[in-house]
Amino acid sequence: MASTSDIKNGLCIKYNNDIYKIIEFLHVKPGKGPAFVRTKLRSLTNGKVLDNTFSAGHKIDEVRVENHKFQFLYPEGDEFHFMNTETFEQITLNKNILDSPDLLKEGENVMVSINTETDLPLSVDMPASVILVVTYAEPGIKGNTATNATKSATVETGASVNVPLFINEGDKIKIDTASGSYMERVKE
Repeated sequence: MASTSDIKNGLCIKYNNDIYKIIEFLHVKPGKGPAFVRTKLRSLTNGKVLDNTFSAGHKIDEVRVENHKFQFLYPEGDEFHFMNTETFEQITLNKNILDSPDLLKEGENVMVSINTETDLPLSVDMPASVILVVTYAEPGIKGNTATNATKSATVETGASVNVPLFINEGDKIKIDTASGSYMERVKE
């Protein structure tokens, strides 16, 4: 059993007969009344996000998880196939467990959290950013850059990303996996 003082981002807990991962938390100590912890929880079974407030000292059921490095092999419909980089064991995960499956490129390494009690995968942590090649982008119009204008571009995984007007087909761009937004153009 853990208490609210042990809450941190990425902690997995049992709550309402489900397993949740803490995405955000904030310890609040108002001037009047007891302290509490405001949290944002994501269900690891269906992906729904809910806001919850725990009073200070509240006991929570912590789920013991182990993180293992897996390599993404290939998608097959709504199923994604991964391989453990140490044991070469393969697992298949549903698309809804992934935070941003449309940004996952074959060969990409991810961290998979596995419940030690049941040996079932709980969540997949993507790298902070990925570098992808632009496969389709409308041509930018010269002189149309007075404002922070963007256009839609398609990357090699099929995802659509808003990019600045100077990005062309064949360019490599860095994308933030948390928000799915363009970060910078990568020169090699």
